[in-house]
Amino acid sequence: MKFLVDTHCHTISSGHAYSTISEIAEAAKEKGLEIIAMTDHGPAMVGAPHLFHFGNQRVIPDYIRGVRVLKGVEANIMDFEGGLDLPEAYLKNLEIVIASFHDVCIAPGSVEENTRALINAMINPYVDIIAHPGNPCFPIDIERFVLCARDTGTLIEINNSSFAGSRAGSSENCRRIAAMAKEKGVMLAVGSDCHISFDVGRVDKIEALFEEVDMPESLVISTSPDKLLAYLRGKGRNIR
Repeated sequence: MKFLVDTHCHTISSGHAYSTISEIAEAAKEKGLEIIAMTDHGPAMVGAPHLFHFGNQRVIPDYIRGVRVLKGVEANIMDFEGGLDLPEAYLKNLEIVIASFHDVCIAPGSVEENTRALINAMINPYVDIIAHPGNPCFPIDIERFVLCARDTGTLIEINNSSFAGSRAGSSENCRRIAAMAKEKGVMLAVGSDCHISFDVGRVDKIEALFEEVDMPESLVISTSPDKLLAYLRGKGRNIR
């Protein structure tokens, strides 16, 4: 399985990352990637950019070094009703929106509360991907989560950095989520969650997991640029 898309990348604008858009695109080109998504942290994250950063992404070229650059955000889920830290007026003008939990933005709740928050976030028509849902700090009802992703047409991310220390203890939850997604026929997205250009497209841990659960390529959107762009257009994104 060859991954040509990385839907989760952070630039220096996130405040705790170390590369520019151009540097990430250059590294992506060298690694053979065809699409990268600029998904800097939403404004509730410590050190994250102002709302205007997300409103002004239209100035970013569609292609840098031949790599398609999607303009997006990793929005923070702020409450158990699935509220995000970016207003709808901003979300609707982006090309891709990730939503996720971070404990500096919301204190972890019960399984019921965390699951409700993700379900409500997925009901939001502007949310395309739920990132790193295997984080053990935010336990969820995995079956309910996966079924809601199927019903709402939301992509579930398997996040490479979750296996490398960012969210210690995520491995087993990620395996269970991937296996459940396979069982229920739910599409997955692959994200490096890179915070430096050298890590863009780094998915070694995900590759091992997909081999372990025998994940069919038909359920992995990140192997096909055309498949991802068609998905985003189908959600009403203005993708050129």
